[in-house]
Amino acid sequence: MQSELQQLYGNIDIYLFDQLLKGTYDNCKKVLDAGCGGGRNLVYFLRNGYEVYGIDPNPNAISAVKELSETLSRTNVKENFLISSAENLPFDDNYFDLVISSAVLHFAKSPDHFDDMIYSMWRVLKPGGYLFARLASDIGIETLVQNLGNGRYLLPDGSERFLVNQQLLFQYTESLNARLHEPIKTTNVQNLRCMTTWCLLKI
Repeated sequence: MQSELQQLYGNIDIYLFDQLLKGTYDNCKKVLDAGCGGGRNLVYFLRNGYEVYGIDPNPNAISAVKELSETLSRTNVKENFLISSAENLPFDDNYFDLVISSAVLHFAKSPDHFDDMIYSMWRVLKPGGYLFARLASDIGIETLVQNLGNGRYLLPDGSERFLVNQQLLFQYTESLNARLHEPIKTTNVQNLRCMTTWCLLKI
């Protein structure tokens, strides 16, 4: 059973898997993983006939995801995977039905960098499309993180991340003229770090 699940879904983000189980993305055709790495979140989409794209600044990651695509899909072209940054996406406006941003936004160097990434991903998303974002936050560990300036914090696990809070996510939801199609959910990992899931619908 475990090997069958791995074959079907890969090492997918559990909260992205949750959206697949709910059927949220059933009518999405074009999918972009903005910061795809080796493609851990793309196995299901490649296996099930979606038109799948990915960007990552790491050339080795793009080589790996191209190989994955060729292995899992006869129709998806490897030219869909490009070396690029999330803040400067090389795609037309209103192009994708779903944009995935899993463990990417918390690498922002500053509030302006974070803003550039968000608006770049939002630009390429069609009206009626979905943004799935999972990112580090201070929600629940506000007194345990150390402010390093420029929106970045030292976490109890020793990592440095750009952190959001619920108020900031609500502000962006409003400024994007978006709608939360799921409540904001945060997982607290033993007070060492917190990861928040932010699911938006582009109106």
